[in-house]
Amino acid sequence: MARESTEARLLIVDDEPMVRDLLCSFLEDNGYVCESSASVDDALLHLQQGEVDLVISDLHMPGRTGLELLEAIGSKHPHTAFLMATAAPDTKTAVQAMRNGAADFLVKPLDLGQVLSTVRSTLARRAEADAATARQKQAESMLAERTKQLTVALQQMKMQSNETLRAVAMTLDVRAHDVAGHCLRVSRFALELAARMGYSQEELRRLEHASYLHDIGKLGIPDAILNKPGALTPEEQEVMRSHVQIGFDLVTQVPSLAEAAELVLAHQEHFDGSGYPRGLKGDDIPLDARIFAVADTLDAMTSDRPYRKALTWENAREEIAREAGKQFDPKVVEAFEQIAPTRWRQLQTGPDAVAAAVSGR
Repeated sequence: MARESTEARLLIVDDEPMVRDLLCSFLEDNGYVCESSASVDDALLHLQQGEVDLVISDLHMPGRTGLELLEAIGSKHPHTAFLMATAAPDTKTAVQAMRNGAADFLVKPLDLGQVLSTVRSTLARRAEADAATARQKQAESMLAERTKQLTVALQQMKMQSNETLRAVAMTLDVRAHDVAGHCLRVSRFALELAARMGYSQEELRRLEHASYLHDIGKLGIPDAILNKPGALTPEEQEVMRSHVQIGFDLVTQVPSLAEAAELVLAHQEHFDGSGYPRGLKGDDIPLDARIFAVADTLDAMTSDRPYRKALTWENAREEIAREAGKQFDPKVVEAFEQIAPTRWRQLQTGPDAVAAAVSGR
């Protein structure tokens, strides 16, 4: 990992003694530990003997070239930053070196002020990249540990019941700082849609249980990512998206919960194939998941959030209709539009709505 400038260790590689001495003297005066080599082979020996944070190498030297040194460092010392020094006519080659992994290039005759600025900025970028890698590894480690703990806990469940699964759903809402009752409302909405589409009582029971567990994989996501107030980085988005696979892996290990697995894995798929994790399209997406997608979006749009007020039911209906054939199955949207807004409001607040749907009112 790259160190602060007062600790960073630099290696100057140049066949000209005056250049090596000048650069080392100047960089040492500015707080760096500096060593030098007259050839690529000697530089590689230095690298084997201890960690080097940054190498400044001439391009053209007797024997092996700076490009060959860059290649060797890239394969054997990937955490060492590399600056290529070259005469002005060779800048095209230097740009090619950057494509091969060099952080930047310096033009001879060297401007010492530019050298110092480039060294500082290169080490700062490397330190930032190292920190990001460390955070990613920490997140992956935490995720693996949480997944292990969840697997043990789920395997200890000997039976499933509405009370147990609803308790899990409420725990998920609290853990994710979600809107209170989100999982229970989405379950009610999904059951209403499924009943409208002709589900049997056994199919409604299966959908109810699965809907309570749809986000169980989020228990394996680190708090810092799950509840981050700002936008997620691309790396954090990948970790967040992994919750569907984590949830799937968990519920498939518990026989009494295995029937929820497909909804858990597929509830972020889109009808047009733009969802995740598998990019399923159309009828390849399980019907439970296609129904659930509309129910989940309906609750998200009609609930107050810290960053916005809830949409009106009319606006929510219009938005869902616009997404027919894109995010949502047109047949599910058609069933949704057949249900009056007053019924959706009742389901949003009615504590007995689930029981009514499953009992075949």
